[in-house]
Amino acid sequence: MLTPEDYINGQILLIDKPLKWSSFQAVNKLKYTLINKLGLPKKFKIGHAGTLDPLASGLLIVCTGKFTKRITELQGMPKEYTGTFHIGATTPSYDLETEIDATFPIEHITPELIEKARLSFVGEIDQKPPVFSAIKKDGKRLYEHARAGEKVEIAHRKTTIHEFELTRIALPEIDFRVVCSKGTYIRSLAFDFGLALGSGSHLTALRRTKIGEFSVENAILATDFEASVSPKQA
Repeated sequence: MLTPEDYINGQILLIDKPLKWSSFQAVNKLKYTLINKLGLPKKFKIGHAGTLDPLASGLLIVCTGKFTKRITELQGMPKEYTGTFHIGATTPSYDLETEIDATFPIEHITPELIEKARLSFVGEIDQKPPVFSAIKKDGKRLYEHARAGEKVEIAHRKTTIHEFELTRIALPEIDFRVVCSKGTYIRSLAFDFGLALGSGSHLTALRRTKIGEFSVENAILATDFEASVSPKQA
């Protein structure tokens, strides 16, 4: 069992974040578990190395103590995701956070068109972040502008898709596995993939499975973390 000193000296914790939890909630759950069960100080340093949306599950790397200095390094590692695109409809948020706002035909979509679309996203691409994202514009988060009904111009960014595999095609659903660089929005990939098919698309499931060499297979569920920590001795 890890001691309070171990956490202060620095640990990398692999956490499997549940669906509907924010990354902030997951880190707070760990922080207060360590404070309450091990007696760590309230100003104890802890943070995550890369946000995972509430509508996504999977790997969240949490650094403690002196290892919080490694967060920037860990954030820069390639990430692997699996999930599902729903073809033929779009939402303003590019995922299930908002309702469908438009529908499109899918009858023309062939295996050849799907493969051509897939190949067009492998390598360095230009990508526009979703309007429902935490990027700041004019001092406000983009999602704050979006929820207020304000239109803002969003610049394209360079990002890299190292691997893009389609693991199941059963229209209107397509399952995928993606390995990508830091700053890639899978929701934007879903939207752009729909456009490449001459249709529409949004993300209906997302799971982060790897960050660099760290795998969710070696992670502990955030809900199980408390039971894994041994209480401080009297």
